[in-house]
Amino acid sequence: MGKVLLLLLILILSIASSPLVFSFNVPAIFTFGDSIFDAGNNHFLKNCTAQADFPPYGSSFFHHPTGRFTNGRTVADFISQFIGLDLQKPYLQARTEVANGTQKNYPSNGINFASAGSGVLRETNKDMSFNFGVIPIQDQLKQFQTLAQQNEIDPKLVQQSLFFFESGSNDVFNYFLPFVTPTLDPDSYVQAMLTEAANYLDTVYKLGARRIAVFGLGPVGCVPARSLLPGAPTDRCFGKMNLMVKTYNRGLESLVKAIPIKYPGAVGIYGAVYDIVQRLRALSKHYGFLDVSNACCGDGVLNGMMQCGQEGYKICPDPNQFLFWDFFHPSEHTYKLISKALWGGKRFQIRPINLKTLANFAVSV
Repeated sequence: MGKVLLLLLILILSIASSPLVFSFNVPAIFTFGDSIFDAGNNHFLKNCTAQADFPPYGSSFFHHPTGRFTNGRTVADFISQFIGLDLQKPYLQARTEVANGTQKNYPSNGINFASAGSGVLRETNKDMSFNFGVIPIQDQLKQFQTLAQQNEIDPKLVQQSLFFFESGSNDVFNYFLPFVTPTLDPDSYVQAMLTEAANYLDTVYKLGARRIAVFGLGPVGCVPARSLLPGAPTDRCFGKMNLMVKTYNRGLESLVKAIPIKYPGAVGIYGAVYDIVQRLRALSKHYGFLDVSNACCGDGVLNGMMQCGQEGYKICPDPNQFLFWDFFHPSEHTYKLISKALWGGKRFQIRPINLKTLANFAVSV
């Protein structure tokens, strides 16, 4: 009898401490965005120069490059693990597997459409002088729309899933490139970005999305790559750039607040990534960081003048002690801390509810 009770107690404790799939009402995650979320789509793009499919990317967790622009997992990966889902495949990988017969169907745990280097504006990194060959958010939406309209994805699955959106960092950074002459003033430029973000919400809702998480941009003006920009300070964050980021983020949050009114039956949440990251920077030692300015991997001023893995790069002994992994992207440790804040955080981090609460919502189909 005592052994039975002991086994029962162990079972209860294991269930309570494990993020099992049946604990949450989320069968899948569909992710859209840029290199913050890209799980390897760009690896499948011919002539695309925005790549992370070489060492030492992926070295801390996967122990090999996956196409993720960090040393390990991203926010989408961590949230998937918190829920109990397998990590989502890049769309182009899934499409290839279905086309060649390796897989019969598209994955039932969601798909990652994000493409590094892309923006909310179609022209970002697509002009003739700076062509990365990336997939803009509009084309990511078309990829999902095609799958939905061809019944490659179960409509019931779509309604029960989480939708992640994070895009805009490249648009803002490119506004300050020395060889690009903006045709719009900063406020008009941001408004054009928000128009595309609003179109994303409208499109995914019409295709069945009912649980939508919109993540604001982090402090793009603090990335080590700012050392490539003439006139940008390297002893502090680039204030003008961060001002654009904050204007864009305010607009994103306004779009999210309007979701229940504009889209009946949908729930939208806003992740305040800017505030989360600035808290990590301000309380760096508390969160285990020794350096919140320089990239762990790269070269030059702030280790921000060369992409990690390129000839001549330098790498730090412990990426967990660095806020930034490379010239533009956070380390896995940073992503983990951001993910925890988005998953179970308070209103100053994510609102009106956190992702854990959203994952527990029952969606009527």
